[in-house]
Amino acid sequence: MAITRIGVIGAGTMGNGIAQVFAQAGFDVQLVDVAQPMLDRARTTIDRSLAKFVEKGKLAAADRDATLSRLSTSTAVDDLAGVDYVVEAIVEHAEVKRDLFARLDAITRPDVILATNTSSISITLLAAVTRRPEQVIGMHFMNPVPLMSLCEVIRGLATSEATYQATMALGQALGKELVTARDVPGFIVNRL
Repeated sequence: MAITRIGVIGAGTMGNGIAQVFAQAGFDVQLVDVAQPMLDRARTTIDRSLAKFVEKGKLAAADRDATLSRLSTSTAVDDLAGVDYVVEAIVEHAEVKRDLFARLDAITRPDVILATNTSSISITLLAAVTRRPEQVIGMHFMNPVPLMSLCEVIRGLATSEATYQATMALGQALGKELVTARDVPGFIVNRL
């Protein structure tokens, strides 16, 4: 399956950064949050970030405009039904994430990979609430996402090789420096 449409849940600092890097890399991005003001703030933050890249000569104005055109927002999780890959970047609370993963499992196609940007919650724990634990993985970006090159990829106990390889390919498409971490508290970066 070709991955062209990315869902990002959570429009805070991490979520809007993740949405930006995917949109800059040419993916169509659906950014979802519970409240429109959060989405408006995220779009303003992304616009400012891209403007700085243009100002510094690191991005052409036309590329900034194309990036923004690939970004759409919504307050409805159900709008992620048509995406090819999801990255969750909501509050760092296990039960809230587990509830979201169960909902994503119900609304997305069975072949969609569900990734989490968690910095410490077990991937295996989140995968257990789905019918697709082999397609659940950690993709832990560093803040600020558009500037930091490091990204941890964390396999749960059931994460398949295909899911791992697809996630590594996505990270490479974003220009990230990828490290594989074990599914232990804090992964690599937070243990240092």
